[in-house]
Amino acid sequence: QAVFDQGGLCLVNSQLLPSLCSQLKPVFMKEVDSHFTEFVNSLVANSTTRLFPGSLIFFFLNVLLLICRALRAPPEHGKIFTARRSLLDELFEVSHIRTIYHMFIALLIVFILSTLLVDFIDEGRLVLGFDLLVYVFGKFPVVFCTWLCMFCATVIIPYSLFFQWAQGYCSSSHRVIYSLFYGTLFTLFQTVGLGIGPTYVAISYALPPASRFIVILEQVRLVMKAHSFVRENVPRVLSSVKDKSSSVPIPRISQYLYFLFAPTLIYRDNYPRNPTVRWGYVATKFAQVLGSLFYAYYIFVRLCIPQFRNSSQETFNLRGLVLCIFNSILPGVLILFLVFFAFLHCWLNAFAEMMRFADRMFYKDWWNSTSYANYYRTWNVVVHDWLYYYAYRDFLWFFGKKFKAAAMLSVFTVSAAVHEYVLSICFGFFYPVLFCLFMCFGMLFNFILNDRRKGPIWNVIMWTSLFLGQGVIICLYSQEWYARQYCPAENPEFLDYLKPRSWSCHMQM
Repeated sequence: QAVFDQGGLCLVNSQLLPSLCSQLKPVFMKEVDSHFTEFVNSLVANSTTRLFPGSLIFFFLNVLLLICRALRAPPEHGKIFTARRSLLDELFEVSHIRTIYHMFIALLIVFILSTLLVDFIDEGRLVLGFDLLVYVFGKFPVVFCTWLCMFCATVIIPYSLFFQWAQGYCSSSHRVIYSLFYGTLFTLFQTVGLGIGPTYVAISYALPPASRFIVILEQVRLVMKAHSFVRENVPRVLSSVKDKSSSVPIPRISQYLYFLFAPTLIYRDNYPRNPTVRWGYVATKFAQVLGSLFYAYYIFVRLCIPQFRNSSQETFNLRGLVLCIFNSILPGVLILFLVFFAFLHCWLNAFAEMMRFADRMFYKDWWNSTSYANYYRTWNVVVHDWLYYYAYRDFLWFFGKKFKAAAMLSVFTVSAAVHEYVLSICFGFFYPVLFCLFMCFGMLFNFILNDRRKGPIWNVIMWTSLFLGQGVIICLYSQEWYARQYCPAENPEFLDYLKPRSWSCHMQM
């Protein structure tokens, strides 16, 4: 079947149309649809009956348009998962990029040799102890029991509440009250069960910092997972009731359980899957996580602890603060790279491989960003997707699309508050450095360094501000940590946890 237009020849086989449309990538569907609609309208208006009657051509092209539209994701469908590799896995196939990776390994070897030689000179023997690692990951049985309780509760309670609500919603005579009741139970679970419970355990058992990070980060992850599961499935039930469908779309418990382990915060019944698991790849990624952990250990031992251990002996002044910030830039940037590489690349890819999860876009090329707006979108795609679909877009759906600035401000506020909450619980004190950087400089740079800024100079400006920000974070939080170790408050009250101790603490010589 052939159709001629003014631009040339377009040969289409009607038997290949379904497979042709299914191969089109979802990200281009909207553009393809608009161009194709324009093409159809122009073609029908100028069609001739040289081969077929005009009515038959019109019918054929409309069928083609309907098929393509049916295969296209609707505008509000949400995130589309497709099989794709992580960017670093692709870049490491280039020898030049792999050399940079080798340079970081060489730097780790230098750190290890430096530590061993200094210890040998000071002690007269090789000191191979890892007291710092043993301390920060202490009380691991408490951590494991807390995580197990959190995970089991997240498996059972949200799914059971949703199942009971979905089963009884159709037959309920007071659907609003019925939904409010189950919504309240779910909110109580999120607030008390996953919110207050793990926090109370972390504080009451006086867990060390790294152990607290495990508990609190898992707490935040499970809260976001449970919210996504309910948020994605409730509209499906409401739609089926509205359409008077005979069956209620309730996911299987196995689908929900897979989602809790999958490296994504957006629920779907099914994800693109790889055919096999490369266990060698999994072992490599976990080995790299372990290597990054020791890398961070030597950074703190060689660059941070010697600098901040005696910081409380000096009077707090502007000169000392400026020197501290600039001396903290190198360890701060190295820690930033390690967190990105160990968690966003190695840890998530290891779990994705074990789960045969094919969509590995956990981050994008954030290092090429010329604007903070692009940096926030590409640094952590997993969390950004959750904030975009469940915070930003739901805010616009509720209040209207005129409040985009307010929606962006709300997303920044939620993100900054959660980051500061994690650091406050894990460090054991409230020192809102990160919150102020997010809400003040982060918001300011988001509008100044926006997507209209292009060119290498803006990438240099972004990296410069990022370096300074990491220096501020490492410097101020480290000073506050040692100040509270050297100047503990007697009979501390609630305000003692809020007032910065580093501003007034001077260790007695």
